[in-house]
Amino acid sequence: MLGIFRRSLPPAVVLSLAPVILAAQGWQHVGVVQKVDKLPDGVELTCGKTKVRVTVFREGIFRVRVAPNGAFPKDFSWAVVETPEPPAIRVDDTKDEVRLTAGSVVARIRKSPLLIDFLRGTGDMLVADAPDKPMGWNGGQLRVWKRMPEEEGYYGLGDKAGPMNRRNRAFTLWNTDAFAWQESTDPLYKSIPFFIGLRKGLAYGIFFDNTWRGSFDFGKEDHDSYSFGAEGGEINYYFFAGPTPKKIVEDFTALVGRTKLPPLWTLGFQQSRYSYEPEARVYEIAKTFRDKKIPVDAIYLDIDYQDKNTPFTVDRQKFPTFEKMVTDLTAQGIHTVLITDLHIKKDPDHGYAPYDTGAKDDVFVKRADGTTYVGPVWPGDSVFPDFTLTRARDWWGGLYKNFSDLGVSGFWNDMNEPAIFLTITKTMPPDVRHRLDDGTALPHLAIHNVFGMQNVRATSDGLLKLRPNERPFVLTRAAYAGTQRYAATWTGDNVSTWNHLGMSTPMLLSMGISGYGMVGDDIGGFAGSPEPNLLTRWIEVGAFNPIYRDHTAKGTLDQEPWVHGAKHEAIRKRYIEERYRLLPYIYTSVEEMARTGIPLMRPLLLEYPQSPEFFDDDREYLFGPALFVSPVTAELQDTKVVQLPPGTWYNYWTGEKTSDRELIKMNPALDEVPVYARAGSIVPRQQVVQSTRETPTGPLELRVYPGGEDCKGSLYQDDGHSFNYEKGEFLRVNYSCQVATAGIKIVSAVEKDGYKPWWNAAEIIVYGLDKAPQSVRVGDAMIRDWHYDPVQHAAVFTINDAKNNWIAELIF
Repeated sequence: MLGIFRRSLPPAVVLSLAPVILAAQGWQHVGVVQKVDKLPDGVELTCGKTKVRVTVFREGIFRVRVAPNGAFPKDFSWAVVETPEPPAIRVDDTKDEVRLTAGSVVARIRKSPLLIDFLRGTGDMLVADAPDKPMGWNGGQLRVWKRMPEEEGYYGLGDKAGPMNRRNRAFTLWNTDAFAWQESTDPLYKSIPFFIGLRKGLAYGIFFDNTWRGSFDFGKEDHDSYSFGAEGGEINYYFFAGPTPKKIVEDFTALVGRTKLPPLWTLGFQQSRYSYEPEARVYEIAKTFRDKKIPVDAIYLDIDYQDKNTPFTVDRQKFPTFEKMVTDLTAQGIHTVLITDLHIKKDPDHGYAPYDTGAKDDVFVKRADGTTYVGPVWPGDSVFPDFTLTRARDWWGGLYKNFSDLGVSGFWNDMNEPAIFLTITKTMPPDVRHRLDDGTALPHLAIHNVFGMQNVRATSDGLLKLRPNERPFVLTRAAYAGTQRYAATWTGDNVSTWNHLGMSTPMLLSMGISGYGMVGDDIGGFAGSPEPNLLTRWIEVGAFNPIYRDHTAKGTLDQEPWVHGAKHEAIRKRYIEERYRLLPYIYTSVEEMARTGIPLMRPLLLEYPQSPEFFDDDREYLFGPALFVSPVTAELQDTKVVQLPPGTWYNYWTGEKTSDRELIKMNPALDEVPVYARAGSIVPRQQVVQSTRETPTGPLELRVYPGGEDCKGSLYQDDGHSFNYEKGEFLRVNYSCQVATAGIKIVSAVEKDGYKPWWNAAEIIVYGLDKAPQSVRVGDAMIRDWHYDPVQHAAVFTINDAKNNWIAELIF
């Protein structure tokens, strides 16, 4: 409404009327600054009864908190794990403004009314409060408005459907069971109130740490401003100065925690459906994979392995030798993943230990009147652990002991939005109360968005206690910012359509830059049955996603790689095999993600923030630092146009070199996915294995793609399952190459030699050679056994003792 008035009034009049208009709408707003108090890490500003704190969390990160009544609540966050380390600051207090300077970033606080702008020391404006809309509140509601430059895009918020750029749309953050969601479906399963603003190379980030039902409006209501707020809690947000999107992602994930290094097997192919039953069917699926030599590392069991859908039970009619089945699968290199929904069947005095012990220990969620909340889910009437209590999380974690002792490898926590049947809201009612360790309680409205997060926290922590030196694998559907510390995730109940195949890429990319890098979708679609070409294309693109899981719903047709005949099976097998060939590169990139927060699957804006033409490209992406992937997601793909990013690229399949920023037009065959390797990269690969438990044969393969300003690559390896890497038991090798007139020099430098890898030798393949070199030398020795491939324009040779430092030279 205010935007309509603004277009017909001078700016000065609009500013003077803003408080009146907002008040007429029921909003109160931050007014004039009357007092400035300096704090060790910033300033506290008094505006009547209201107090505002602007502090420096650490270099490049500011924090803003507002207390409308002047009393700040206890400083607590479910998301933030980093400890503040404020740098040296300077406070300049003048008549009209306060400037809080930390390094090269300035928070400029205007006093009448209080408005906050963030600038670089060079004067570049990063973000500014909307001049006619100071921060405000209306009863329990609260909101922040910011200016919205015409050329600025907004990226993040986790698994929102539609284009990555959120501009001109509005979103609700309220974890929701959204079966068969579509482009316009909102809200979805996760609430990650973080986004990146980007324009003309200027980037910043904002994390609104508020767990209540939230909303973000990027210009849908007002074309000149965007806003974010919630229905309760407090105005409490962090500002990230960047300066690049990559730096913002690194800083945000440092603040809320990063994905832990996962077990290696979780990066292999995973097969699932709702449901594989009975036991004989599970054996049949495993045998078919092994007989057809299609690699697989995991089989999932959905709720039908349980007795009447009751968590932590086994249906002995369908699975009479369940324990032996798990052992037999393990012997074949196949990990078992079990679903364990967070509801507990209300079944007193019938020997169902989860209910009886939970009731005895008083760990179930209660209503405001003190009675235990009961809601209908898969087993019927169910109760729910109060995961906000440490003792409830400890109790829940202990429930996994039997499955853990059997050798079950991973657990899938579904339905944890929390989803409730037979209710209009699909979730718990507002009168539910969640208890905290300090004896206080919070309404469900405050805890809803972190309930699933605390569920998987309890699962992960419980598994760590049961198996202290084994990396746990937990998969969650619901999440809040920081949930990546405990679990991988996926995009929920999608649909077997070409449209959903196309929507998956921007969703996965958005999750990655929102801090959640271990993510996938249901390959082939959950609801419905994909036609043959669609499943083939989905398995192709899935090979270049972090989580690679084929999953479908009850009542659908079979969806394993071999369905639809030999032609499709061969193509699907080829891409699954390529996934396993790339595991050294993928695992190295995932280890980087665990250290830095930079996702395995990267939107182009993350790597090319100075190239606006790629900001809204959410169909193509980088897979790790070296590979550019352009999925084929259209049913009728006559001509596909691929715009390569700046620099030289090599066709990953043929080795053909391209020119800078080449526009490639092609008619991709069903078995063809455009993949390119960046010039200046070195990509490690291996031979195909049937599972990650199998040791690859032959040498490590190093693909060298010369060119670029900084030609490099790396390899990280460890035992793939324990925490011994934290004690230094890992291998890290850094590779580099230099191109000169006389030849090409390739260097291997071992940074850490704490783990003995499966390989001794390395096969080096150097691409981009218009002619064969005159000779190849490693150290002082000439290599005799090398050859030149004129089709791929590549020289190939082997270094037998490749685990040590070495220098190889191709001499022309």
